[in-house]
Amino acid sequence: MEVDSTVIYRHHIAPPRAFSQFSLDLIRHPRLSSDAVRLLTWQLSLPDGARESLSRTAERARIGACAFTRAKRQLKEEGFVHERRLQGPGGHWVTQQLVSNVPLSAAEATKILARMPVHTPSADASPQVTPSPRIPAVGAPTPPPTDGHPKKDPGENTSHHPAEPERKPKSEPGPAPETPAPSEAARALVAALPRLSPDLRRIPRGMHDELARLVSRWLAAGHTPTAVRTHILRGLPDDGTPVHRPGGLLRYLLRDVPPAPDPDATPIAEHPAPARPSSRLAALRECEGDHVQATLFRPTGDETLCRRCLNSPPPDASRCTPPPTPRTVIA
Repeated sequence: MEVDSTVIYRHHIAPPRAFSQFSLDLIRHPRLSSDAVRLLTWQLSLPDGARESLSRTAERARIGACAFTRAKRQLKEEGFVHERRLQGPGGHWVTQQLVSNVPLSAAEATKILARMPVHTPSADASPQVTPSPRIPAVGAPTPPPTDGHPKKDPGENTSHHPAEPERKPKSEPGPAPETPAPSEAARALVAALPRLSPDLRRIPRGMHDELARLVSRWLAAGHTPTAVRTHILRGLPDDGTPVHRPGGLLRYLLRDVPPAPDPDATPIAEHPAPARPSSRLAALRECEGDHVQATLFRPTGDETLCRRCLNSPPPDASRCTPPPTPRTVIA
């Protein structure tokens, strides 16, 4: 049986320059990820006096944000990184970071950071961008004059703004039309609207007072509740279109109040024109037999029954005759 084995050979060449010495315990640390080891060794390889932050090192080492946060947390938990935030000269807040090649306790890191100078942003700024010292103005400060322009002639308009045209006095607006308070009849009518049509079942409760005030205007103008309901039904869509906002539709339908009809005038429907039978119906006669509906027939003499009643057996006396309905003509 053949056994596959791998043999590794290592070849070392000592670098002539730009190298650092690190402990094998640091490189082989069991609880540090590769990103944490790379971040720590990169920081330890920087020259003395370098103030490169850990985030800048992670950016140069192409370590992502999440990986940097995880690596920094591991280094702080193992004691290789310590940081503190304090207020320096001028009120600037500064974050100090301490990186070591051996684990340090919090007390040891505090003693080392206490000996370090506090660098503020103004101290780290380049001399080219540092603001120059302010040169005070010549003379003592004087308050601004408070008595107007000394050379201005009261009769002369020296303002650079164009003269404003003379404004005409606005007429006082008339009193706004008063909206009557909603009456009990109007509230009852609005409360019954959801039963009037399925399209009005979802009227918002917050609009009931507004709709009741609109209905009160209709009732105050002389319209009856039946007329209001009829007007609303006529305004609903009759092609099956759903009403998504019934409150807004009712507000639109009740916004304008038409004049109420004169109660003394008799409606035209109460005085129908006399019916004028056509020439075809003048020769017809209503059958006196037992029919579900009133039936007209064309008689040949003085008979009062149609042909079907004459040829059918006499009706049962126990049978009830239904009430007459609209007539059906049989020619």
